[in-house]
Amino acid sequence: MKLSNFFLFSLFFFTGFLWGVQVEGSIHHHHHQHNHNQQSYKNDQKKHQIYGFKPTKLFVFGDSYADTGNNRKSMANSWKQPYGVTFPGKPSGRFSDGRVLTDYLAKFLGVKSPVPYRWMKYATNRLRYGINFAYGGTGVFNTLVPEPNMTTQIDCFQKLMADSVYTKADTQSSLFLLSLAGNDYGAYLSNGGTAQDLPAFITSVVNQLVINMRRVNELGAKKVAVTALEPLGCLPQSTVFNSFQQCNATENIAVDFHNSLLQQAVEKLNNETMGSTFVILDLFSSFTSVLNRKEVPGSMRFETPLKPCCMGISNEYGCGSMNEKGEKMYTVCNDPKSAFFWDRVHPTEAGWHAVYTALESTLTQKIF
Repeated sequence: MKLSNFFLFSLFFFTGFLWGVQVEGSIHHHHHQHNHNQQSYKNDQKKHQIYGFKPTKLFVFGDSYADTGNNRKSMANSWKQPYGVTFPGKPSGRFSDGRVLTDYLAKFLGVKSPVPYRWMKYATNRLRYGINFAYGGTGVFNTLVPEPNMTTQIDCFQKLMADSVYTKADTQSSLFLLSLAGNDYGAYLSNGGTAQDLPAFITSVVNQLVINMRRVNELGAKKVAVTALEPLGCLPQSTVFNSFQQCNATENIAVDFHNSLLQQAVEKLNNETMGSTFVILDLFSSFTSVLNRKEVPGSMRFETPLKPCCMGISNEYGCGSMNEKGEKMYTVCNDPKSAFFWDRVHPTEAGWHAVYTALESTLTQKIF
């Protein structure tokens, strides 16, 4: 699958200023609690009994779609109001109004959301559930934020193994999540990368992601989940230019190229390991199905799905921005539960819940 020059140059024109990781503090958000969670936990326990393999820990690597509090408070909007307004009621380092993908994946496994790596020494009693090494704004390569890329995040995990905090047996009974939501591409374009060289760069990103997947497998991981790239052309930072009415199809062609390479790589990895060790969490199809307002069982429809709940009063401001007088330079919708997107790049808790619901059958079939 090749990208035509027309599409590439269109892509570059539309996205040279769009994929910037720093727009919202360069990380992703989090999601809210629903009344049916208790029943969900009971259902999850039944799944474990039926399918056999029961991960007891969750180890997370990646970016803001998975980060639950690793970014420095001085740098990230995720530590500013109104982030965290739905859960836990104050900013918690999640790039959302509430829970994010990591929280829902932990819920699915029936474990507590793993403690962020930066805070592990303050919550040693939580280490039995795993650790979240994800930092908002990061990628497989260095990006526009001075935080550890995915290779360095895995280095941190390997050091904990070397220090006997975790054993090979721990890794064999754990689920590993690798989240990649596009910060590498934002950095590429911001640093002067050309449309002509974009296909080669996409290939290098996927190749590095595969190296990371192999590496955690070699450390003992028997189940590795990796996110497909979400439809970048549907993020509010892109749709703002048509008043949040429609996705940028050109951007999504590049996303499709990334995802097709990833699909091929995962099939090859699973053939090599003689099993189904590696699983793709298809954020592209789950985002798309929710945004198209198709019926997602147990989920709601979003009336204006491409419009974010929290946005700056003008293009120079983002969600959480304040001026020098300490005045809010953003607006927040009346009900975050009615919005799919929280800010220019991250879903609301309600959005993540809808995505998780769309992913649930894949999780049930492929994780256990």
